[in-house]
Amino acid sequence: MEGSENEAEGEVRAIRDYEGENAKRARLNSTVTAMLEDPILSDVPKNPTLSDVDTLICLELGSAMRISVLKLDSSSFDVVLMNSATLKDLKVAIKKKVSEMEESKMGHRQISWKHVWANYCLLFQNEKLLDESAPLQDFGIRNNSQVQFIPFIAARQSKKHTRRKKHRFFHGLNKLS
Repeated sequence: MEGSENEAEGEVRAIRDYEGENAKRARLNSTVTAMLEDPILSDVPKNPTLSDVDTLICLELGSAMRISVLKLDSSSFDVVLMNSATLKDLKVAIKKKVSEMEESKMGHRQISWKHVWANYCLLFQNEKLLDESAPLQDFGIRNNSQVQFIPFIAARQSKKHTRRKKHRFFHGLNKLS
């Protein structure tokens, strides 16, 4: 009899602990939600990663910069990068931000970034940003700078066909004879 009473007490304690943990988790979630709705924290993403929070803290401390990106439709969005970021880092941040915005509006959509970067480039103060390994500060980009997308087609280094295209072209002519 005594053993079954101890088991029952143990089960009751386990249920209380479980309910207590759920209550703590619910309070934590409501607190985090309230914090994220605060206008001061409007730049924090809805599901922030540790990296996002770290970058925003660095922005407040002055070791990161906010860059505004102007799209072709004249709308813009902001990305936050470390002061030592390169053009490649900026492109990755743009890709991440656009993916987040598209997903929140229309669900998951696949964007061909290879196509985007092959046909468009970023411009800052009438200078095309082409060297991906160059630090943004080398272009003169600082905190609160604005870059914009512009149409761009990279010039081919040589006007010759590649061996593959040449092979296909002549191979097709041989079938005609």
